[in-house]
Formats: sequence, structure tokens, C-alpha cells
Amino acid sequence: MFTGIVECMGKVVEFTRLDTTAAGGNGASLAISEARSILDDCHLGDSIAINGTCLTVTEFSEDTFKVGLAPETLNRTNLGTLQAGDSVNLERALAAGHRFGGHFVQGHIDSTANIIEIKPEDNSVWYKLQVDDPKLMPYIIPKGFIAIDGTSLTVCDVNDDEHWFTIMMIAYTQTHVVMPTKNVGDRVNIEVDMLGKYVEKVTTSILRGSGDADGSSTSSYIEKVVEKVLQKTK
Repeated sequence: MFTGIVECMGKVVEFTRLDTTAAGGNGASLAISEARSILDDCHLGDSIAINGTCLTVTEFSEDTFKVGLAPETLNRTNLGTLQAGDSVNLERALAAGHRFGGHFVQGHIDSTANIIEIKPEDNSVWYKLQVDDPKLMPYIIPKGFIAIDGTSLTVCDVNDDEHWFTIMMIAYTQTHVVMPTKNVGDRVNIEVDMLGKYVEKVTTSILRGSGDADGSSTSSYIEKVVEKVLQKTK
């Protein structure tokens, strides 16, 4: 579990498509440097979010660490496009007893979004992003949470028909995350608010009668609701 409060920005040392070392596991791997501030309590197997993606540490030193990348991760995220020298957002998994400053972030990227507009306003910056997977739009609501490359941000405007939304980034955040290094046309990782998914799952199950073919559970539920309403009107 993460909070979307980026702890530091690291630098990509190397993206390896086929890493045959023990730490690479004969798959893709990513090595990150300038991470000293989050490695003082690191252990092999720990979770660190890179651009919002929860990944497992397979090797580390005082300043650098390596993670493995599964095919699913490469398909869902922008990590496969990273090059040596690129900056990335880093956050350790949330420790018990620490202040929770952002929102519930799993580190499970839903999809990517394309930056279609960047517009400064005073010392803040507006970003308009178009979602690659339109099915995610029901979970993106004005004043709701969204994680963009692992940064907890507040949604401003939403256009469901055109599949875009906007966020505004304050001056402080601009100096502590990778977003200001992006340009129009770049893709970022997004994770929608997981609470919305759970609510939909539960309510859909109820309204569909928990899978009953004859819909008896749905009918029973509706009848109970109607009965309660009628009792209140008497």
C-alpha cells in the first residue's frame, strides 16, 4: 500500500529487456540510482513504487536498486519506454504508524493516459490528460483522487464523452515529481481510486441478484426497499 506522496526522484541507470543475472531473473529489469534517501531501511523483497508501479527490490546498494518487470507490467505501464537518465518518482510502501498524507494507492496501474494539453496559470500548471482505456472514466470524478505516475492528485474537470480529465499542480509539487519534465504527447501511468471499484462491485452484485439466473435476489432486495419507503410514508 502507498499514499501517492512521492518521497524522492531517482534516475534510470539502465532498462534491460533480458536480464540474465540472478537479480534480473531472466526477464526485463530496471536499475534506479539517486535513491539513497529511501534505501537506508531497504531489504531484498521490499516493495518500492516506481512511477506509481509497485515493484519488488531484487538487488540494492547504498544509492541504487534493481527491480524485475513482468510482461503484464510492461503492457500496462510506461516503464518499458524509460531510458537511461530519465527521472522517476519513488515511494516506499507505507509503514505502520506513519501519517497518511495522500490517498489509498495500491501501486497497481490501471492504464496510461496521454498528455494532450499543458497550460500554466500563475505559479500552477494545468494538465489535460486523455485516458487510453475509456472504461476507467466512471471512476474518475471531479474532486476525486487519482494517482498519476504515483503522485496523488485531485481531479478537476472531467469529460466522459471525450475521455479526458484535468488536474492542477501547485508550485511545491512541481519541484518534487517528474510530471513537469513531461511534454504534450507523453504517456503517464494512472491508477484510479480503488474505493470506487469496490463500491461498483458490491452494488452491481446486489442489483444483479448476486448471479441468480432468475433475478430473485434482485426482486427481493427491491421489494424490501419499496416496503421501507412505504412504511415511512404512512
